[in-house]
Amino acid sequence: MFGHKARAFTGAIKDTKGIYEEANNGTLFLDEMGEMPLDLQAKLLRVLETGEFLKVGDSKPTKVNVRIISATNRDLKKEIAEGNFREDLFYRIAIFHIDLPPLRERISDIEDLVYFFLRKITGNNKKSVSKKYLNALQQHQWKGNIRELRNIIERSIILSDGDELDLDSLPIELKQNNSVENKSKILSAFELAAAEKIHIQKVLNYTNGNKTKTAELLGIALTTLYRKLDEYNLNKEEK
Repeated sequence: MFGHKARAFTGAIKDTKGIYEEANNGTLFLDEMGEMPLDLQAKLLRVLETGEFLKVGDSKPTKVNVRIISATNRDLKKEIAEGNFREDLFYRIAIFHIDLPPLRERISDIEDLVYFFLRKITGNNKKSVSKKYLNALQQHQWKGNIRELRNIIERSIILSDGDELDLDSLPIELKQNNSVENKSKILSAFELAAAEKIHIQKVLNYTNGNKTKTAELLGIALTTLYRKLDEYNLNKEEK
């Protein structure tokens, strides 16, 4: 974060600026603030208080003028109580606080976000979205928040055969949700396996057989993907 001087340690062959110095006279965004180690919290607090810091291997302080914007999904007051976050740092950075509710608490934003991600992923406005598809998304719990929504949209684009995203474009885990499917219809294990096999094959085709990217898009571990490829004989089909 703060850089180092040449020869400050083995491998330090030249002076290197840290991100804090790079942001001088600008804004530095610190994401996942609640994950910051305590020793780094202490260093950051000193910079915020004094406007200067020491690079590793330097004897003269570097002065900076940086505005800090930070974000976290943790309850920092709870982290303070548990000894994981410095109380003095909290009150130094919490000058202006914005509480952004999770996606499940602002369902009305989903439609706008869907079209935003459609344009971002496809680079055009050719894809449309059916009402049933939107209703299904609005009934989902979104434990992964907006990142999960983006993932679902990208996978839906892969699974879509036409110009409209509909229920058939949904990933299998959303199809299994009773709020999406007809609650009176209970899929058999065979039907679920068949749907999952088709789903995996489509994503594999989209990634040109890249299993790491396929596992990422499916939201499963790479080892789980290999197990399912063997289970459905997809490795043989790829050959």
